[in-house]
Amino acid sequence: MCAYVATTLLLLWLRLPLGHLQLPLEQWTGLISVALATLLIVASWERGRWPLGLFVRPLLALRDFAFGSLFGAFLVGGAALLVVLTTQVRHAWGGGFPWREALAVYLPAAVHEELLFRGYGFQKLYAWRPGFALWLVALFFAALHLGNPSLSWIGIANIFLGGLLLGLAYARYGRLWLPIGLHLAWNLMSGPILGHEVSGYESLSTVLVELGDGPEWLTGGEFGIEGSIWMTVAELVGIAVLARRISSARRTFSSGIQEKESI
Repeated sequence: MCAYVATTLLLLWLRLPLGHLQLPLEQWTGLISVALATLLIVASWERGRWPLGLFVRPLLALRDFAFGSLFGAFLVGGAALLVVLTTQVRHAWGGGFPWREALAVYLPAAVHEELLFRGYGFQKLYAWRPGFALWLVALFFAALHLGNPSLSWIGIANIFLGGLLLGLAYARYGRLWLPIGLHLAWNLMSGPILGHEVSGYESLSTVLVELGDGPEWLTGGEFGIEGSIWMTVAELVGIAVLARRISSARRTFSSGIQEKESI
């Protein structure tokens, strides 16, 4: 675990500074760095035999990704609806979906962060102590966002809950495609579609734009909808749903084992 973190940090430190370009490519260089660190550690420590939950049948990956995307869009959409119902915030048509920005920022960011926080290091910890892994990595996930602009106490709490939610999304099937889909849809729904900031980041163009105002603890303020108490509610609902599904799956698995042993 320490070797994985050290290798990742070294490669992230060595990555090329590309922030001068019109569309920032830091997320792509970060993704490449984390992917290289993962390949190096798995090749050297596991002799290339650690299942990352990425290389699965295409239809299985597509199913997980689609479920995660729909689930993420549902949670963010529900929180956004509650913001509209309880504040003066409304939405109007904006400049359109930022396809180039989605490919340059949002797509690599989702894969980068999931490979970093739900990849090899998390999976090793989860195999040893599941609860400890979920809470510890969620804390690291929140710590990564401490430097984001306009961060609030509700915002950092929601980032932590988001880390738990994404950890449970991995635990549901032991694959990364569900949390990648959830993470990507979460960010795209929040920013490029609804027009909110995404953890303080403002999209270049959005399908809808946010109008009106209200208390920051309800709207999220300049940090975006992730700074809203309604996002807290949405995340707690998502955590409860995934935790229940995981518990049900474990009970079913245990029952199957017991039936085989009794035969």
